[in-house]
Amino acid sequence: MSIDGYVARPNGEQDWMTWNPDDQLWQFINSLVDSSDTLLLGRKMTDDFVRHWENTVSADPDNSFARKMVDIPKVVFTKTLDKSTWNNTSLAKGDLADEIANLKKQNGKDIIVYGGAGFVSSLIKEGLIDEYHLIVNPVAIGNGMPIFKSLGRTQKFSPLQSRLYPGGKIVLSYKPNID
Repeated sequence: MSIDGYVARPNGEQDWMTWNPDDQLWQFINSLVDSSDTLLLGRKMTDDFVRHWENTVSADPDNSFARKMVDIPKVVFTKTLDKSTWNNTSLAKGDLADEIANLKKQNGKDIIVYGGAGFVSSLIKEGLIDEYHLIVNPVAIGNGMPIFKSLGRTQKFSPLQSRLYPGGKIVLSYKPNID
């Protein structure tokens, strides 16, 4: 996200994002993915996300992170699709809170969420996120898509860690306080 709290420009563009991950940031990102066995996505971003990582694996079969993104089981939340056209992907079409509760009841590792902005906003609004790992880019864009806009109340958090990485990004990790 940007330092002024946006995860994308108003139309979803991410051209402002600095993408200069250093080895330490990659280790952190990999640790999050490695501790997870399910990836949640909103329908609007899934096409671009899946296509990007599948193309990356095709171009560079030795890219271990891209391979993880292709191989991890993905659950796409949608109200409009009847079947998944993506590999290693299933659809969740029911009530958001019920679907998340059912996923959390399953045995396995953590569940990770990459977005999009509207989907993450819905998860935040419903109090369905257990930990936040916000990767803050050293840029302000002035206007865009925030993820906390639908919260509708004050949410307090307990810090888990914060870390400045050599490439200039800061990761802020929090656990929401339960009211």
